Amino acid sequence: MPTTNSASVAQPPERRRVLRTLAEGRRFEAYAEQQTAEMRLCALCQKVFYRRKPMKLIGARWVCIDCLRSLKESLDTLDRWEEMTALHDEIERDVHGSLRR
Repeated sequence: MPTTNSASVAQPPERRRVLRTLAEGRRFEAYAEQQTAEMRLCALCQKVFYRRKPMKLIGARWVCIDCLRSLKESLDTLDRWEEMTALHDEIERDVHGSLRR
């Protein structure tokens, strides 16, 4: 009856574990390569998004839906900003005019 030492018995499971780890690594690399093709970088917030996040190509750059919403909100209130700026300029002119007298 041949004697078996513990190192030779542990070797096949160790080898299977190493091969399994290598196979998982290759699967992960393939997955990452596939996902990289679907990645988009938002030009405004610099976050990386995949196909699940709605994005819009504007010119040569991608913009996420969150940034587009913020931009729309800013543009919708642009008239009010212009009114406030005009009012501020008018007040400044009145203040400087009254100080010169």
